[in-house]
Amino acid sequence: MKIVMVLTSHDQLGATGRKTGFWLEEFAAPYFVFRDAGVELTLASPRGGQPPLDPKSDLPESQTAAMTRFKNDTAAQKALAHTHPLAEIRAEEFDTIFYVGGHGPMWDLAESPVSIALIEAFYDSGKPVALVCHSPGVLRHVTYRGEPLVKKKRVTGFTNGEEADAQLTHVVPFLVEDELMRLGAIFEKVRNWQPHAVVDGRLVTGQNPASSTAAAQALLRVFAAEAAEKPEKAA
Repeated sequence: MKIVMVLTSHDQLGATGRKTGFWLEEFAAPYFVFRDAGVELTLASPRGGQPPLDPKSDLPESQTAAMTRFKNDTAAQKALAHTHPLAEIRAEEFDTIFYVGGHGPMWDLAESPVSIALIEAFYDSGKPVALVCHSPGVLRHVTYRGEPLVKKKRVTGFTNGEEADAQLTHVVPFLVEDELMRLGAIFEKVRNWQPHAVVDGRLVTGQNPASSTAAAQALLRVFAAEAAEKPEKAA
């Protein structure tokens, strides 16, 4: 099984002068879920190279076992430092795609024609797509059969309440919950900061950083179920 994990290259938090980027837990937890499952991983970002880390995601109160493991894993650190440019990624070379969250994706990946086309290529070819936290917002311009991909689909993502907790409601370019509902999605959520992953067919979404592991595990289950349904190819 081959998975491409996509991270942001955007490091400016709107006009605040503060830094943003990807959220470390939302990379580390899925990365090790996939690697421990024997998945062949490729990392990508719009600009390639080292993606910017949101400094808030590495504060003492944010530490998790997966993050500690990442900091002791030189192979993982090397892979992260050398992500492939997103434009080089081809859907036909992978089985599924996973978007890492953080505020950064709302500025670059959400508006990237390359990212939009890539998600559509995966989904159009019958492959699962997974996104966690702010990354479900990356689907805002993605279509399927002429309509928003998320229309009438059960999804989750970073909630209005969580954005308010983060005091960034008026900083972000859009609110994930509001945007997905505007597009006709059935938005599901649990209490702020609690784990929650939603599966609707081939679309997997996670609500927040605590949902990273659940979303990654759900993606593996979806892929396994899809693979089991397909007739075995003749040797």
